[in-house]
Amino acid sequence: MTTHWLASPRRRTGLAVLAGALPVLAFPAPSLWWWAYGALVPWLLLVRTAPSGRRALYEGWAGGFGFMLGMHHWLLPSLNVFTFVIAGLLGALWAPWGWVVRRLLGGEYDRRPGRKEAAVALVVLPSGWLAVELVRSWQGLGGPWGMLGASQWEVGPALRLASVGGVWLLTLLVVAVNTAVALLVAASVPCASADRASASRTSDDLTPVDPTPSPRPLALAALLALAVLTVAVSVAAPRPETTGRARIALVQAGVVDGPDRRFEREERLTRELVGQDVDLIVWGESSVGYDLKDRPDLAKRLAALAGATGADLLVNVDARRSDRPGIYKSSILVGPDGPTGDRYDKMRLVPFGEYIPARSLLGWATSVGKAAGEDRRRGTAQTVMEAGPELRFGPMICFETAFPDMSRNLARKGVDLLVAQSSTSSFQHSWAPAQHASLAALRAAETGRTFVHATLTGDSVVHGPDGRRIGRALGTSVSGTAVYEVPLSDSLTVYDRYGDWAVYAALLALAGYAVSVLRGRTPRARPARTVRESPARPVR
Repeated sequence: MTTHWLASPRRRTGLAVLAGALPVLAFPAPSLWWWAYGALVPWLLLVRTAPSGRRALYEGWAGGFGFMLGMHHWLLPSLNVFTFVIAGLLGALWAPWGWVVRRLLGGEYDRRPGRKEAAVALVVLPSGWLAVELVRSWQGLGGPWGMLGASQWEVGPALRLASVGGVWLLTLLVVAVNTAVALLVAASVPCASADRASASRTSDDLTPVDPTPSPRPLALAALLALAVLTVAVSVAAPRPETTGRARIALVQAGVVDGPDRRFEREERLTRELVGQDVDLIVWGESSVGYDLKDRPDLAKRLAALAGATGADLLVNVDARRSDRPGIYKSSILVGPDGPTGDRYDKMRLVPFGEYIPARSLLGWATSVGKAAGEDRRRGTAQTVMEAGPELRFGPMICFETAFPDMSRNLARKGVDLLVAQSSTSSFQHSWAPAQHASLAALRAAETGRTFVHATLTGDSVVHGPDGRRIGRALGTSVSGTAVYEVPLSDSLTVYDRYGDWAVYAALLALAGYAVSVLRGRTPRARPARTVRESPARPVR
């Protein structure tokens, strides 16, 4: 790319949006996990050549917009133009990150970052990205969907890292590798702005001199250290200890119109499990469309299924409750004698899908898409349930599987198994079902618990305590059942014990950098120096 070609602000903005969207290919459905380790490099190299700090802020926002739009593109049929509004608002979180990229990796009149700047960049840029993910992980801003580390859900060594530092540690690893690769490229390709500065000097009396030590050796050393660290942790991290086994059955209704027809199909499919000696049967999210207290006939039919199969049923009720105002989504355990009294009400709702944040301000989203016409009500606490005499499990509902702290909290409460009920039927033919199902691998590896992801219409999957998939998945084209014999575990992983220590380390690094910036002591990419040549003396 020539300097003139990159001079157009409009062209740079378009490139920033495209570059920001590149990491999306590392997630399902493409699932090119290896792509994540270089996907940020074009964005980094573009922002480092920004002609000003203000421009770097803008290109950080533009890249964030591209990333958020690409990650949530499957929302377009439901939210229409409001999808762009959401991407624009969330993309602004990357604006400060863009400013820091320019400060450490390049900038006007700079040829390349030095070793000090490179060393700081290898710590600060991954930490800055993690801070962005931390902020947008707040449920009111949409939650932690599409965390960069989540792209590594099918990589064994990465899952071992997750058991130590959660998905946060994986994000730090991925961004650090991208930063090191960008440094290698920057060491060879000068900033376009530096070329302009050199071209403006008179060649007769000035000679560009770039005394900045190359960051290439440091970048190579960083890549080697990250590889060694990943392998070391993969080998040394403790494995979950198996304390028993259980047989779990999933019932996936498939696409069925109407709650009555859906219930009838789920009832028929469940009867196919008679005689299969299962310990727990799980239906998907919104599998029951009526409050069971209002419909005792449905409660009796569920109890009959539990008696016939010899296993408790975990169903999910999406209905207006009879004992309190509002609509709830609830996991309810049903035994041979009816509902056991174990109930979990969903705590973290899907923005716009189940409630509208600041409805008085953003309520217009209902007029342009399929946003929630009425806000669902929230539960107040997580619940541990017991199926039979020995199986303790923790239920979650749909969107909640994106939050690492919810699975970790249940593991610390002593559950043997994690169970999530989900439905992505509104996005049946998009990337959403596969993206959602992949989160089960991360939550399993983080907590050292088998994770059961049961959906209404696919993809339904089960991942063992090491994060690896068990058995076959029920895809979006399947209406049927599957039985899985799964290992149980009650041991705690490093992440269970120490939680989000990687986040705290990143925030500490950013705080130190911020203090240094305020004091004017931070290293930054330096301008190339020039020296005046002495005029040639005539030979006498």
